[in-house]
This record gives sequence, structure tokens and C-alpha cells, in this order.
Amino acid sequence: MFRGKTYKEAVKSVDKAALYDPAEALALVLKTARAKFDETVEVHVKLGVDSRHADQQVRGSIVLPHGTGKAMRVLVFAKGDKAKEAEAAGADFVGAEEMVTKIQNENFFAYDVVVATPDMMGVVGRLGKLLGPKGLMPNPKAGTVTPDVARAIADIKAGKVEYRLDKTNIIHCPLGKVSFGGEKLMENFDALLGAVIKAKPAAAKGQYIRSCVVASTMGPGIKVATARLM
Repeated sequence: MFRGKTYKEAVKSVDKAALYDPAEALALVLKTARAKFDETVEVHVKLGVDSRHADQQVRGSIVLPHGTGKAMRVLVFAKGDKAKEAEAAGADFVGAEEMVTKIQNENFFAYDVVVATPDMMGVVGRLGKLLGPKGLMPNPKAGTVTPDVARAIADIKAGKVEYRLDKTNIIHCPLGKVSFGGEKLMENFDALLGAVIKAKPAAAKGQYIRSCVVASTMGPGIKVATARLM
């Protein structure tokens, strides 16, 4: 893979064999983030579970103390008073059956999160093959299927993130922006990892957190000492 001069210079600051304390790792992320835009800082956590088994799933959501630094666009599936409630709460798009048609026929995906009231899930279910692969399907565990649409919208706008396993048993989540600085990123890191640890399935055996890496959008991955996380 081709790597630019800036990336190669940044890598020189990182000992690839070392496991860093979380605060040290995030300080290195800030040091190695050299893009001309405000890079996103991400965390990637590999867990000692098997996502193929229902009793070993790890999925949930948390409002990060300092948000993600990204303005989230919210689509809400609701009718009647709940639709009005969603509009008043700041939803970017609100609709019902007509929104299904728009997504199916116009390939409409100008939003980051989809929320639905429970009574609308029969309608939203028709979009499973379109929303599912993009990670946009509403889910009760993520708090995106709820009668309290105002609360859901407020949480999302405040910096709520969903964490869940991919097929390789890794959780990928944003922690914020480089401009947040080390202290705010550390508080977001602690909150997110605390939630993931709390969500440990009873069926999980052995070492729960196998590895943890933090990185900025364009920077190198920096390994975190997992023993200290537990």
C-alpha cells in the first residue's frame, strides 16, 4: 500500500511493538494527526467473543461526555403526534410510508441515524436490505426503536454512538475530533470502554478485550495496553 510522506513521518513517532497507556496512546494520536482537516479519532476493540452466537453479542449505545464533533442528521419514521414531536425535537427528516418509497425509488440516504416508533417497524422492515448493510436499521438495543422520539433525537444530537461487533468480533467507534484535545478524548474513551466492558456477555470466556487500537483518520494505529482497561 502506498503511504504518503506525511504518514511516514508520523509513523516514526510510534513504536509498533509497544503497548501504550490509554492517555499516552491518545497523546500520540494527536501528535501524529497531520492532515489539514480536523481528523476524527477512532477506537477499534477486538473482543474475545464469537459474534456468530446470540449469547455472545455485544451491542449497545452511549452518549459520549463530549460528543463526537459531528453534526448528526436524523431520519424519524413516525405518524401523527409522534411525527410532530420528532419535528419539534429537531429531526432532519420525518415520514412514514412515503419515506419508504423515497428511499426505495430515489436511493435517499442523506442521514446518519434512523429512529422509528415501535408501531412503524412493520413499515421500516421493508427497508431491511437497504438500511441493514449501511448499519442504519433501527434497533431497540441501540435505543433507535422507541416511543420517546424526542429523547432519542436529543441523545443522538448530543453525541450518542452505537457500539456493536462486526463479523471479525471488532468494535469500531469514533471518540471525537483531534481538536478536542487529550483530556476530552480520554473522557470519551473511558466512557465508551466502560460501556463495552459492562456489556460483557455471561457466555464470554477467557480474555474479554483482546486488543485495542486508537488512530486518527489519516494517522497510524497505536496499540493500547488492554490489561489496564479491565
